[in-house]
Amino acid sequence: MLKTRKFAIAFFGWMAFVTWASLSTFPDDDMPGINIPNFDKVVHFCFYFGAAVLGTFFIRETTHGKSSLVRTLIFVALGAIIFGIIIEVLQYSFTLDRQGDPLDALANSCGAIMGVLAMNWLFSRPKGLKWKN
Repeated sequence: MLKTRKFAIAFFGWMAFVTWASLSTFPDDDMPGINIPNFDKVVHFCFYFGAAVLGTFFIRETTHGKSSLVRTLIFVALGAIIFGIIIEVLQYSFTLDRQGDPLDALANSCGAIMGVLAMNWLFSRPKGLKWKN
């Protein structure tokens, strides 16, 4: 049973991790290190790129490829973008040490869009993965 739902487990686990990481408080270590300006935007991009990839595989696994690729990619992109906006609103509204940032929402959206574009490329090329099982 778990083997047949591996992408469901991965997707929901990833989304739980993203939610926890977005709404949790982390200690400020003041450790010396490399300071990369706006590195958090790269992290946001990667979180939502991963969400789009796993979401696409999850829907393919669940529908056995019966949902069209285009419909799935649109649904995944919109779902990830809306989820990212909701997380930013929750950060603004319900956390004391986190702020909702429109640029974070933009980075989330860019990651989701690039993730679905990567999945489109992966499933649409001649020697790529097959959408229908």
